[in-house]
Amino acid sequence: MDLKIIVEKHPDGFVAYPVGLRGIIVGQGETREEALTDVTSAIEFHIETFGMAELESEDPVLDVFVADTQIAV
Repeated sequence: MDLKIIVEKHPDGFVAYPVGLRGIIVGQGETREEALTDVTSAIEFHIETFGMAELESEDPVLDVFVADTQIAV
C-alpha cells in the first residue's frame, strides 16, 4: 500500500501523518526517519486493530502540494 505522508519539522523534533486516510494517525521522532517509522507503525497498528475499511477514504489522494498564502491579521 502506497501512502503519502506529511512530515513537519518543529523545534523539538518531527511530526508525521498520512494524507487521505480517515481517522487521526500521527507519528513523531527526533529525526525525520524516526517520525516516518513511528507513523508507519501507527498505521499498521490501526489496520490490525480496526481493519482497512476504517481508514479508507472515498476519494484517493492523487498528489500533495505545499503552498504559501497570506491572511490579513
